[in-house]
Amino acid sequence: MFRRSAVRAGRFQTARHLLTHLSITSWNIHRGRGEDGRIDAARTADVLCHEVFARPADILVLQEADAEHPPHGGILDLADVEIRTGLRHVHRDRTRRWGNDSHGFLGVLFLAGAGVEVEDLTLLDLPGHCHRGAVIADIRKDGCPMRIVGTHLSLSQVLRIVQMRTLGQHLLRRSARPTVLCGDLNEWRPWGGFAFSRAVLGGAYTGPAPRTFPVRRPILPLDRVLAGGGARVVAAQVLDGAGIRMASDHRPLHARIEVAASR
Repeated sequence: MFRRSAVRAGRFQTARHLLTHLSITSWNIHRGRGEDGRIDAARTADVLCHEVFARPADILVLQEADAEHPPHGGILDLADVEIRTGLRHVHRDRTRRWGNDSHGFLGVLFLAGAGVEVEDLTLLDLPGHCHRGAVIADIRKDGCPMRIVGTHLSLSQVLRIVQMRTLGQHLLRRSARPTVLCGDLNEWRPWGGFAFSRAVLGGAYTGPAPRTFPVRRPILPLDRVLAGGGARVVAAQVLDGAGIRMASDHRPLHARIEVAASR
């Protein structure tokens, strides 16, 4: 039995553990290219602020938010997005981006709310024909330490396995934290496939598999939010709207995470 020591702001504290919730939205913005074939980053930003963030999140993880080829320049007006959402860009330091012109790392970009403290941000190169990467953020919310991993995996199952093995080995070398793995994972199998198995990742990561692709009539669960190590996905929703259906080829995925962590 745990002895209750405090309850405030939706957070339950015990003598030994903290329990809190984190909301997260993942969206592949397709480098600003809409379903009409037109590249319009301003439209993407408008949809992000008005439709996607109509469901507020503590963490927003974007994929394909930088140009495809070096120098991988950012495509969004992040200052405007920050003003309209209240989120902050966590890659301001040059060491947290691919290059001077980038907004994130190989298209993966994090924005965080005021209640999220970012303690550390790591960039991890992933193997493959197309340059892929992961962003790993060690954060705290309501005193709870946790880890958020955002990535965009290969279309090839074999390469996804290699990429997830690389990521899993990296995570095993770090101190343990409740962990959320999210992004465009390009896995169409609802049950997850071998790439997400304990044998490859080194741990159990679970979560629902709602259909997010293609945007007009989704049939494939390519975008995922998975959790493990003391975190679990308690709710997930595919976001929809007229703008969302036009601004990208993927629908955004919003999830609520319950996190239990030792003090």
